[in-house]
Amino acid sequence: MEIRPAINADAARIAEIYGYYVTETVVTFDLEAPSVGDWEERLRTAKDAGYPVLVVCEDSRVVGYALVTAWKSRPAYRYTAEVSIYLDPAFTGAGRGRVLLERLVDEARRAGIRQLIALIADAGPDASVALHRALGFQMIGRMERVGFKHDRWVDVDLLQLGLDDSDRPVGILGS
Repeated sequence: MEIRPAINADAARIAEIYGYYVTETVVTFDLEAPSVGDWEERLRTAKDAGYPVLVVCEDSRVVGYALVTAWKSRPAYRYTAEVSIYLDPAFTGAGRGRVLLERLVDEARRAGIRQLIALIADAGPDASVALHRALGFQMIGRMERVGFKHDRWVDVDLLQLGLDDSDRPVGILGS
């Protein structure tokens, strides 16, 4: 298993992995899968903003990815970011997600992000909530019936992880 920064050439595989979750699940509220071009733009936007995007590979094949994106567009939120992690369904349950998310948290801290937010849709007894909680994310709320997908209403759990308690911004974003 190798974890590395995502590159433009990973966009097709990322689109494929995410596309499964768009069409087959309610864990994302996208109703149409973003194209490879859309993912190339997302990777470029993240890089330009100083946000980490990582992929996990097995035998040189991308089997998952994790990224940090802006939480909100207003400037006062610039030290708070949202995390997302997706694994190819054939590669879940073997600890890859934990290693990938741990590395993403470390990279976010180095970038100067102070708070990470995870929105986990249709959580129930979901392994995603357990994974985030195992890494220190705290449940801060549940938004009920905020999404409608695949003919049903979907709840979203909101989790948060503080990365730095100091009063001074640091890292790339604090420059």
